[in-house]
Amino acid sequence: MTTFRSIEWRDNSLRLLDQRKLPAETVYLELRDPQMVAEAIRAMVVRGAPAIGTAAAYGLALAALHSVAQRTTDMVREVEQAAELLRASRPTAVNLFWAIQRVMDKVYASLSLRPDALREVILREAHAIAEEDVRANKQIGLNAQPLIPNPAKILHHCNTGSLATVDYGTALGIIRIAHESGKQVHAYLDETRPRLQGAKLSAWELNQLGIPHTVIVDGASGLVMRKIGIDLCVVGADRIAANGDTANKIGTYNLAIVAKAHGVPFYVAAPTSTIDMSICSGDDIPIEERGAEEITHVGSERVVPQGSPVLNYAFDVTPADLITAIITEKGIAYPPFTESLARLMNTDQ
Repeated sequence: MTTFRSIEWRDNSLRLLDQRKLPAETVYLELRDPQMVAEAIRAMVVRGAPAIGTAAAYGLALAALHSVAQRTTDMVREVEQAAELLRASRPTAVNLFWAIQRVMDKVYASLSLRPDALREVILREAHAIAEEDVRANKQIGLNAQPLIPNPAKILHHCNTGSLATVDYGTALGIIRIAHESGKQVHAYLDETRPRLQGAKLSAWELNQLGIPHTVIVDGASGLVMRKIGIDLCVVGADRIAANGDTANKIGTYNLAIVAKAHGVPFYVAAPTSTIDMSICSGDDIPIEERGAEEITHVGSERVVPQGSPVLNYAFDVTPADLITAIITEKGIAYPPFTESLARLMNTDQ
């Protein structure tokens, strides 16, 4: 286990590591109702698709825990309201909706229970989602190892480690397992504008783990591939369509184009809960737009002139034809993804 936990249940509250404060401060917040959880997701106290989904599941547990309803039907109504609130917190990461629906399915299957028993069912399901995420992340890392040469120079975008999940991580988890297995890996970390998740969060994590790394500006990836040489790129995902089109942090699409131009394999790492088979292609993935201040300001200092318009897409979609393979806990999917992803999603594990 990582020495820090980004998300955990403690004393009937949800404890989150406030990622807005890193790397300068390590601050934990105690959340005691679903409204606080929804705001934490919106404000990016917690971020990363798997972590968002797990936080939402615990948000539903908080709704049930603090309900004073004497009848199960009344408690279910309160949990449903909390589910709607949490669904509205961020639109792109499918894990949010997947986790909420998974808990609500348990709720609807337990309508004959009394309120106290229903509270236990909801909390138990939230715990199960968290525990499964850790197991899935480790398996993703193990499944990826045949793709990681030794030594390896790996380019990574955004943050996909223990901060973006319950523990271990997806794409960063692959790098971590390679390092722990004795491979000589060096990670090149895109700083990831505008919120700098690579520079602030991924670098912080790799510092904690003692993994060699170098932070680069987003626009340097082409030169780094040409001048230093990169063996592979590996990124995470917030939603993967049935055809393999992948939504991830803004800048991923650019990186994939640069990787293709230089003949560098481009891998996506994600649990199968991030695969949305109800969406045919990336054209159907909703793309979140965030506030202008993320671009107009660096910290508290304004760097964009007053009156200059800003377009702040939080995510982009990388077309499937730019992706070498998609690494999941159930195995590795290769093109054509419409076939390989369907097979993976029908595999029991």
